[in-house]
Amino acid sequence: MAHRGLTFGIFLAPFHRLGENPTLAIGRDVELIQWLDHLGYDEAWIGEHHSAGWELIASPELIIAAAAEKTKHIKLGSGVTSLPYHHPFMVAQRWVQLDHMTRGRAMLGCGPGALTSDAYMLGIEPSTQRPRMLQSMDAIMKLLEMDGRVTIKTDWFEMNDARLHLAPYSDPHFEIAVASTITPFGMIAAGTHGTGVLSIGAGLPGGPEALATQWKIAEEAAAKHGKTVSRKKWRVVVNAHIAEDDEQALHEVRKGERNETISYFEDTLGRPPGRSDDPLSEGVKMGTTLVGSPETVAKGIQRLLDYSQGGFGGILFRAHEWATREQTMRSYELFARYVMPVFQQSLEGPVGSRTWAMENRKQVFGSTPEAVRRAFTDFGAAVPEDFKQRTLGGRDAG
Repeated sequence: MAHRGLTFGIFLAPFHRLGENPTLAIGRDVELIQWLDHLGYDEAWIGEHHSAGWELIASPELIIAAAAEKTKHIKLGSGVTSLPYHHPFMVAQRWVQLDHMTRGRAMLGCGPGALTSDAYMLGIEPSTQRPRMLQSMDAIMKLLEMDGRVTIKTDWFEMNDARLHLAPYSDPHFEIAVASTITPFGMIAAGTHGTGVLSIGAGLPGGPEALATQWKIAEEAAAKHGKTVSRKKWRVVVNAHIAEDDEQALHEVRKGERNETISYFEDTLGRPPGRSDDPLSEGVKMGTTLVGSPETVAKGIQRLLDYSQGGFGGILFRAHEWATREQTMRSYELFARYVMPVFQQSLEGPVGSRTWAMENRKQVFGSTPEAVRRAFTDFGAAVPEDFKQRTLGGRDAG
């Protein structure tokens, strides 16, 4: 979408509570992307997970292909593709095809794989996942250069005289971004190849304060490898929910947030319980969760920009179902109507025009009463008294 300022989108894992029809849940994910496209959001990043019950999408490529046919503008990426689970040649091939099918709207998000249970089922030792991700990225980037054939042999994949069947639709290729949490790994990987960044760690305790330090790691890695990284391609992922006022927003999501945190992150994945008696309000206070009115959420985004010490390119909301379906869709609408324009400079023209008209009202509209009077008198009619008071500029006449 062509505009100035920040881009906005979602990071769609997705998270669907147990007990609901999974077929309908996946359908809602595609419907959400359609709604965001209608509202003018810029992008949606769709996750890949294979276990633990809540994150139901196994193939982001399939969701991207389905959503691309039902949307017009929104860009669609994987958030993220777990590279150690796939042969890198096949990853590159699939994304080149999506690049063509979407006419340049596809994006590849890269990560080592977040759920240990996924790696366990695939027989992958967790300690090998990050090194394998780096090896896979090296291979994918070489393939996308389209500069001769590629031969690589590692302890888990092999390529012999490999060359992509099609060149990418995008020039030089579709956008690539790396997921980053709180460790240096993601930023180093992004800097090594000069890719974008998805800062998932911004939604964790201490994440906002670490933004500037994290970006410096990416810049240093890029310089070391003769690459550059752009803040415009840096997305920050946070939790959010918007309602008409702060109290209503907190009320709408409090129960759902507790259910997700306890049922999934604590009881299923084994994360230790939080220490706060009111973790939602604590997250809002820390800036890792943006829940409130449009004004409150706008202030939260500005605070994140300040923490980054130089800015970033976009905000991604971690898509959740803490509230009802209707409240969730309304939240995205309120954000698009009242918060997006603040950070995309789309209000400067209308606001400036109104200010100019007010400040120059007497000069600009001063002749209006006489012009309206003549519209009556030139044709032999008297000007109604009531109409005089309603005439443009009449307030300043006399």
